[in-house]
Amino acid sequence: MAGSTFGNIFKITTWGESHGKGVGVVVDGCPAGLSLCEEDIQIFLNRRKPGQSHYSTPRKEDDSVEILSGVFEGKTTGTPISLVVFNQNQKSKDYSEIASYYRPGHADYTFDLKYGFRDYRGGGRSSGRETIGRVAAGAIAVKILNQLGISFLTYTKAIGPIQIDPHHFDANEISRNPLYMPDADAADNASGYLDACMAEQNSSGGIVECVVSGMPVGIGDPVFEKLDANLAKAIMSIGAVKGFEIGDGFEAARATGRANNDAFCKMEDGSIGKCTNHAGGILGGMSDGSDIILRAAIKPTPSVSATQHTVNKQGDEIEIQIKGRHDPIIVPRAVVVVESMAAITIVDALFANMSAKMDSLERFYR
Repeated sequence: MAGSTFGNIFKITTWGESHGKGVGVVVDGCPAGLSLCEEDIQIFLNRRKPGQSHYSTPRKEDDSVEILSGVFEGKTTGTPISLVVFNQNQKSKDYSEIASYYRPGHADYTFDLKYGFRDYRGGGRSSGRETIGRVAAGAIAVKILNQLGISFLTYTKAIGPIQIDPHHFDANEISRNPLYMPDADAADNASGYLDACMAEQNSSGGIVECVVSGMPVGIGDPVFEKLDANLAKAIMSIGAVKGFEIGDGFEAARATGRANNDAFCKMEDGSIGKCTNHAGGILGGMSDGSDIILRAAIKPTPSVSATQHTVNKQGDEIEIQIKGRHDPIIVPRAVVVVESMAAITIVDALFANMSAKMDSLERFYR
């Protein structure tokens, strides 16, 4: 199976299955000399691990990471960094009957038709546990970016029809509620909405928003390696993501040019900046120095306990009730996944940008 590697210079390869021995990632291209320990990575993995509220799967996993290579005496060595999380609480028997039919909203049918074989235990490579490798690599990418003055603020913007109110935005609130919403009232309303979904044996989707601050100007390239294009690929590669936006996104289609354009102006420190940020921090495929604002639309969890209609491998129409342990909503656990993939993409673009001008090469090598 191809397609498990992402990036050009800062490159990650995820591996493992939901009900295999473990999952992990190999990170290649990380510079030597970065301070790194397992706790740096564990902080990120704890944001996505299951069982932290009744809105996530009850599967109990510590998701404890081990660094197998690439770090010596607390510093990266410049060689590949291999990270592993061993699975501890898989219950494969819960999924045994899935082998005979195709679950609505899952990759069962496409896997069978493409490979003639699939790992039906919890979804195999299509499981949400594949994102553990992304998050572990993302922790390294965020640490690199933080040292360069680039920071992230990522949160749940909407759950089903419930959206945060910009006038009630409180970044400190994000870590205070299990839904990672920066609006306490919206979080309460969303909790009530999810409780109703669960009572109906149903699930919900939502929107994750990521704000990247401190970006230098000119990161990304103007044609096939546009920063927004690569961010779109990175975010859309997350299994549950069905939509992506930068800046005003689809709202720009309803705007006029005069309303959508960001006027340039002189900032208080004398630098050139933008008066507004409808573009979301990227112009012509390159960062413009303002905050990068992106959004990911997350679909409802397809594994619901209500009866659903499907077919088996023989083509017979059947009714099914999916067993196993599933999240009624993926969005809160996807927040850190979106942040991680954005960080990985930006680090890769920063590294590529070092060769954009002779001045940069001369400063580095002379």
